[in-house]
Amino acid sequence: MIAVTGANGLLGKYIVERFIDAGESVIGIKRENSNIQDFQIPIQEWRNADITDLVSLSDALQGVTTVIHAAACVSFRPGDASRIHHTNVSGTQNIVNTCLKIGIRRLIYVSSIAAFGKPHDKPVINESTKWVDDSKNSEYSISKYLAELEVFRGQEEGMSVAMVNPSVILAPANWNNSSAQIFKYVWSEKPFYVDGLLNYVDARDVSEMIYKIFKEGKNGKFIASAGNASIKNFIDEIAKRFNKKPPYIKVNPTIVLIASSFEWLRSKVTGSDPLFTRQNARTASETYTYDSTKAKSELGIQFRSLQESLDWCCHFYNLKISKLTHFCL
Repeated sequence: MIAVTGANGLLGKYIVERFIDAGESVIGIKRENSNIQDFQIPIQEWRNADITDLVSLSDALQGVTTVIHAAACVSFRPGDASRIHHTNVSGTQNIVNTCLKIGIRRLIYVSSIAAFGKPHDKPVINESTKWVDDSKNSEYSISKYLAELEVFRGQEEGMSVAMVNPSVILAPANWNNSSAQIFKYVWSEKPFYVDGLLNYVDARDVSEMIYKIFKEGKNGKFIASAGNASIKNFIDEIAKRFNKKPPYIKVNPTIVLIASSFEWLRSKVTGSDPLFTRQNARTASETYTYDSTKAKSELGIQFRSLQESLDWCCHFYNLKISKLTHFCL
């Protein structure tokens, strides 16, 4: 029996779908108040648990032989640091401890390319790249690195573990959340953009990687990144599919960093989320690339092109918007 944490999330639903298509029995782990009305995949069972609560987690993982841990808190808001670490670090610690306690020997952890941090003088990053402490590392990045240490601890204590480190995951989703927000930004015809590289991967390819890791009993780390594109090219491709005017004013990263302070103040006054923060402004202007050679050679993964992934996502949004049903702009 396989349990997937964050099963109703951006990536989790595609993991569940891939395993069910392969005939596996899957339990979805979700928080009690999570909305699963739009979850159409015939999952075997839903179990409520908070990964930061050991009691509910232990109950939810009874009878499970493999855990795929995809639940996470993704945020670059300064005020979310405590919540990020509580969910990503303490939550992963609880997953590992519960697996060890009740005898679950197999764990596949969905990490992130953020867990590599910002290594000095190494523009191309692979699985052997070492973490470097740096004041520019985001709280999210630090939390994913520390969560990986918890998973490695589980390995030292006898568990069979693997990790997948995806870049920006592309998938149809609520565009108010996670990486899907870039589609909303382009649809709204915002004028500004920051120069930099965006590393991307299709959610279906990440799910396929996880399934192959499971089926072939692979251990270790695997970067999941199909490639990279300039942010300008990326948003232009989205705008073309939406028939919208793309962002056209290139903004100096320094100006964005200054403006982020005013945006933070605006969000405090209005009670809304900031449109951008100091951390994601820095991230947007980075030029790191991520090497997926290991996933291709050891797992036989053939990543989808950017065009195919954007066609998939933008078709979903165009269809939703045209129907104006259960979709919040």
